[in-house]
Amino acid sequence: MRKTVVKAGSVLIGDNSHIVIQTMCNTPTQDIDASFEQCVKLSIAGAEIIRLTTQGYKEVEALKVIKEMLRKKGIHTPLVADVHFSPDVAKAAAMVADKVRINPGNFSKDHTLATKRFVELTDICKQHGTALRIGINHGSLGDRIIEKHGDTPAGMKESAIEWIKMALSNNFDQIVISLKSSNTLVMAQAYRLLQDEFKKTGLAFPLHLGVTEAGNGEYGRIKSAVGIASLLNYGIGDTIRVSLTEDPENELPVARFIADYSFEFRKNKAEIPFDIIGSNPVVCRLSYKCKTWSDFILSASCDFGPLLLDKKIDDIEIQLVCDEKYEKSDISRFRDELLQASRRVFSKPEYIACPGCGRTTFNLETVFNEVKRRTAHLTGYNIAVMGCIVNGPGEMADADYGYVGESRNKVSIYKGRVPVFRAVPENEAIDILLKIIEEDIQNKSDKI
Repeated sequence: MRKTVVKAGSVLIGDNSHIVIQTMCNTPTQDIDASFEQCVKLSIAGAEIIRLTTQGYKEVEALKVIKEMLRKKGIHTPLVADVHFSPDVAKAAAMVADKVRINPGNFSKDHTLATKRFVELTDICKQHGTALRIGINHGSLGDRIIEKHGDTPAGMKESAIEWIKMALSNNFDQIVISLKSSNTLVMAQAYRLLQDEFKKTGLAFPLHLGVTEAGNGEYGRIKSAVGIASLLNYGIGDTIRVSLTEDPENELPVARFIADYSFEFRKNKAEIPFDIIGSNPVVCRLSYKCKTWSDFILSASCDFGPLLLDKKIDDIEIQLVCDEKYEKSDISRFRDELLQASRRVFSKPEYIACPGCGRTTFNLETVFNEVKRRTAHLTGYNIAVMGCIVNGPGEMADADYGYVGESRNKVSIYKGRVPVFRAVPENEAIDILLKIIEEDIQNKSDKI
């Protein structure tokens, strides 16, 4: 199988030498000084690629200035323009950015027009040496794909194949593919289906991995490690982003750990030295010696997560020696969170929360933490907190309820995929979200 190597600025993606890690600014791109400062900070922290939201022409102009400022400072980290809904903005961005990210699901509603605009975009990419990420997300597939294949891993794979063929028909191969989902199982299945397709055709393209909207804290790290390691461990994936609802700088050490841990695993074709205890359920026991608790949860998630996700084991037992102090209850909590991240046993609410970007108009991390605090008792429910209306409604496809930024100080409250309240004042939104959930719980109880 021959893999195309993609060049984004000075960074090569897919050359098998290492896993490229990246992140995304959460500053408004039009705030040039803030975005420049964050890019500097992220580059120093180890980001090999940095993405910025680029939803309009003003953002394209700002991105151009930011890039010039970075280059004058001697920082050559490639910049990616994140574009949604506007092929024309994507074309303008391709003249400035080192790489452009588009989402086929909302590139253009009309497929014939989308094909024409995509040819125009790839022509500009060829002229300017710009790479392209075809970023397919569960929950935001195009209508044509959903009608044929459903909002499924198979549909995600088919969308990728369709756009790959469109690029190749215009003699453009500088493309990276992503098939992201907040559901680790859906994500893993989609990438594996695409990898199988690559093997059939003999031609592969670099894959960008990530569990989108993973949340924050320990669970966001565990969930990211489970999904990403389930692919990296077995040779799938060339660049990754860990999407945390935190300062984007926090994503980088987590991504680097997962990338290095899994890269060593697949390079050495390692066998995890675990013991199997019993056969029904299949319990896996493994011993760890780690310097920090963070190192432990990431190592164990990379080891156990793929086995749990693929149902090769059912439960885990851990023996830990750690330089950092921990309690037995911490091990128990980790086990519960790992089983939930692997889609095996749900012991608390499941949350979908985006990391925020330049389109976000409220303090996403603060709101998300408050939503978690007030809904912690709702085991079995899936609740989303999304920064904007661009990705929110689609990418929270699995959510029962959603809190979605609509505009400055205004929020939409969703029940499933339906907005039941629009333009809710931010200071009232969590109360309304809780009221809807509690009313639904009461209605269910009344029917029993």
